[in-house]
Amino acid sequence: MVLSENEVNEYVFERFKDVKKGKIKNLVSFQAMNKYMIMAHSQDELKKLGNIVAGYKKNSSEGIMEEYEKHLKIALENKPTIKTHSNVILHIFGYFSKDFTQSEKEQFFKLLDEFREEKITIGQILSEISPIVYRFNNTYLASQTYFLLYADPQPGNLFHMLSK
Repeated sequence: MVLSENEVNEYVFERFKDVKKGKIKNLVSFQAMNKYMIMAHSQDELKKLGNIVAGYKKNSSEGIMEEYEKHLKIALENKPTIKTHSNVILHIFGYFSKDFTQSEKEQFFKLLDEFREEKITIGQILSEISPIVYRFNNTYLASQTYFLLYADPQPGNLFHMLSK
């Protein structure tokens, strides 16, 4: 099932409601987990959000949460494009490029070209990339909501097969 942008936004804001009730460390985790999802929406707002989180010692917790929420809303008002998703995918590729063989790099860029040419969807390319995250045991990327919200369910995924 592919999520609409409204569903993506609802999911993110539901998680943020929980963050607002907690401590600043929860906001730091939220920012880290949502980095690539926010980047797909707005790289400018991602930078602002990062600065808000980084400056937590200068403001009250309540003030930081309000400022963060304001810029999160601005970020999510921007709909991701092929260009912004491509940028995110290249950032993700940076985590693995040194470990890839030449043929794996070629395959990766073939997939990216297919995405840019709209031959495959964002969900399809992320479904191809997602197993790589686990292959290289990258817990930071594994925690990204970007994969959760935009990747297609994988028919070969053990959990998907068990749910049938």
